[in-house]
Amino acid sequence: MRFGLQHASFSFDFRNHDSSQIFHSLKKLVPLAEERGFDSFWVMDHFHQLQMVGMPSEPMLEGWTTISSLIGVTNKIKLGTLVSGIIYRHPSILAKIAATLDVLSNGRLFMGIGAGWNEEEALAYGIASTFPPVRERLDRLEEAIQIIRKMWTDEPTATFVGKYYQIKNAYCNPKPIQRPSPPILVGGAGEKRTLEIVAKYADACNLFGSSETVKRKLDVLKEHCKKVGRDYDLILKTKLGGILIEKSEEEAKEKAKQILKGTPEQQINEYLIYGTVETVQTQVEKLEEVGIQYFIVNLDPSDQYNQLETFSESIIKKMK
Repeated sequence: MRFGLQHASFSFDFRNHDSSQIFHSLKKLVPLAEERGFDSFWVMDHFHQLQMVGMPSEPMLEGWTTISSLIGVTNKIKLGTLVSGIIYRHPSILAKIAATLDVLSNGRLFMGIGAGWNEEEALAYGIASTFPPVRERLDRLEEAIQIIRKMWTDEPTATFVGKYYQIKNAYCNPKPIQRPSPPILVGGAGEKRTLEIVAKYADACNLFGSSETVKRKLDVLKEHCKKVGRDYDLILKTKLGGILIEKSEEEAKEKAKQILKGTPEQQINEYLIYGTVETVQTQVEKLEEVGIQYFIVNLDPSDQYNQLETFSESIIKKMK
């Protein structure tokens, strides 16, 4: 199993309300993650902080600008947004931004994309006068992935005519360094459409939930692959989830309740793996047993360096 690190909150980097401290913090964190064996580093592609993480008014950097700034302070760790909602940018522009990052990073882009879901944020930014329904957003996602692939691979220009997006003789020069193209990860676990889109177009899926939930979703993905004639084994199975390691089960349980305040206890396991080193390792191994090959983790931002060191030493090294 390989591991990625997502940084979901900048609030603890924003010391003394000094925004210059954020980049100083990232310059320390991301090279350390690279050194300690993480394969990738991710930020969310949102403009307001998510309510499940913090208050909407908390610091939130623009995702693509943020990962671009990290190219020069890292050497091999992959960089991505988890995930870019397609309604925020025209797919041809997103393809150009992503190709540029792949070139500047010498082939380290891991492309995360999704249908978008945050209605409050989209309306606040004037991205849409009315928020598109789920079906339309998924249709847009399907078209967007096709456009991005064409922009990255068609020579000398790309053309696409869809219901929602059209491009005509669009150049994407230079192309991404990764060939035939950077990997495209689709975030989301909708069983009827999202996982079908994964089966048809994506290099990787990104799921949420406990090992039981993930197993069920992967079984659905496998059936979609059969229907569309795709080799299931060619899709990288990734999961996003929280990790909390404490000295005792009791400490971990209490902190988990604090972090996921308001979440029913029986649902906490869907969002967070918590406990002692041994308990966490067992739960991560269960994810591997049900088919997860790549685990992208959120660590407690109030104690991120200690958590990173512990997770690296006790989980990454052992599972590699």
